[in-house]
Amino acid sequence: MARSSKKRSATSAVAVTIDVSVEAGAWPSEEALGALAAYAVEAAIAEAGGHAAQPVELSLMFTDDAHIQVLNAEWRGKDKPTNVLSFPAFPTKIGDTLPPMLGDIVLAFETVKNEASLEGKPFEHHITHLIVHGLLHLMGHDHETDGEAEVMEELERRALARLAIPDPYA
Repeated sequence: MARSSKKRSATSAVAVTIDVSVEAGAWPSEEALGALAAYAVEAAIAEAGGHAAQPVELSLMFTDDAHIQVLNAEWRGKDKPTNVLSFPAFPTKIGDTLPPMLGDIVLAFETVKNEASLEGKPFEHHITHLIVHGLLHLMGHDHETDGEAEVMEELERRALARLAIPDPYA
């Protein structure tokens, strides 16, 4: 059974309502995930220079590898699980005013948990990093070229540093 809750990032210059839905997997509570998401979103928007003319909405789905594999196959043509997928509601370029609906970010429990364990980092830190990563995609960032990857990774590092989370790429 899916659980869902709303969390508002209240201290950011951009008001963001975050809809948190736990579909599958042994994730932390919705309240804990909502708090991680609020901090991650605020830090990412601050570092990326996000701005909006009105409040914006973001949807986060926490699921398992089986579900994300289906999404990854359908939307990216890659029939395998992945840690995070982002689905923008509107096409957004870097520096654009944020749309009223940013889009969806989906995380897969087993992959995220295994990566955190293999990398020797707290599970919550890895979740936070992937939310930042997904949100940057929704804000128009990508990592298809080396230059794009450098820019995006630096924004991730700075956003996570705001939250006292160590460099995920170190």
